[in-house]
Amino acid sequence: MTSRRSFLKTTTLASAGLLIRPSELWKAPATNIGLQLYTVRDAMQQDPVAALKKVAKLGFNTVEGATYTGTQQFYGMAPKAFAQVLKQQGLKMPSSHYVLGEQKMNGADVKGTVLHEWEKAVEDAATVGIKYMVCAYLFEEERGNLDHYKQLAEYFNKAGETCKKAGIQFCYHNHDFEFQQQEGGKPYDILLQQTDKDLVKMEMDIYWVSKAGLDPVALMKEHKGRFPLWHVKDKDKTPQQDFTEVGNGSINFKEIFKHAGDSGMKYFFVEQDKTPGDPFVSIAKSIKYVKKNLV
Repeated sequence: MTSRRSFLKTTTLASAGLLIRPSELWKAPATNIGLQLYTVRDAMQQDPVAALKKVAKLGFNTVEGATYTGTQQFYGMAPKAFAQVLKQQGLKMPSSHYVLGEQKMNGADVKGTVLHEWEKAVEDAATVGIKYMVCAYLFEEERGNLDHYKQLAEYFNKAGETCKKAGIQFCYHNHDFEFQQQEGGKPYDILLQQTDKDLVKMEMDIYWVSKAGLDPVALMKEHKGRFPLWHVKDKDKTPQQDFTEVGNGSINFKEIFKHAGDSGMKYFFVEQDKTPGDPFVSIAKSIKYVKKNLV
């Protein structure tokens, strides 16, 4: 299984032709049980139609994309063709992941990113029916000091304006590095404070917030309505605090889901970056827990 960093770099390389392959108590409607497709990324690369069929059969009704970046296609398919595949499987994709594009590949700008040909990315997203376009990750070279995060906030505001014209919401997805203290503050605070709260929302990755030592509920209450998207990803009970199936770890999702109203949550996506074996076995365990305990 590939890491998120190498996965994003791989999908980015595709653009250069190096790889072409395709609150209050709240209760979610069953139609909104989502899966972040990064969890089944190998299967999606090998045969996206078959993989989506298996995802739907397990009971997921929504998915979040992970591989537009660089290829300017969705899993090797043009937007209209991919939208048709989703429809055939009874799936919707309200959200999809993208990268910043500050990092170059072979000295060239990467298309279909926040900084390069974003308008085309927004147009393609609208064709698929995507409602949330999410900057998924900052490569190490794209992070830097707090002044650089202020520049990123400007980029995100501009990207959010472009999204808004198409009826799409721009979001930023956290890991844990954004919560690391720097001289003068934390990067995540800069992003929250210096982006327009309407143009730039946040996708809360509950695992990474928890691993950074923060309370997801406290963050939701402090910034009400700022988190329309969640990654529901559990943290195991070992000293390594690694990824595990939802309900198999230490995160109290039952309590967190009570505060979805504070969060402004509209969609959540089960995600497990690494699985001990077949990822479809792991997500089957996760959705079983979700259906029994969370929706």
